[in-house]
Amino acid sequence: MTSFICPVCVEEYIFTSRLCPSCQKIKHYCSIYSRARLMEVLDSVFSREEDKQNNKLKVEINKEIENLKNKVLKPLQIKRGEEVD
Repeated sequence: MTSFICPVCVEEYIFTSRLCPSCQKIKHYCSIYSRARLMEVLDSVFSREEDKQNNKLKVEINKEIENLKNKVLKPLQIKRGEEVD
């Protein structure tokens, strides 16, 4: 019955399509972002040691916090007539 197993993950049984839902989703991402971009993202995220993954996560969270602060504080500073850097 190997013909009913997903050829990509070789874990899930398929009956009505060529790929299982998870592998179909990966294929869809490849068509949207290109295979090269998808591999770049996967390598940059999953090729890190766990402590480096945590550091990367902290950096990204801090960037998002700064972006949100800027979106909130700059309009307030402009409204008050304060100098905006």
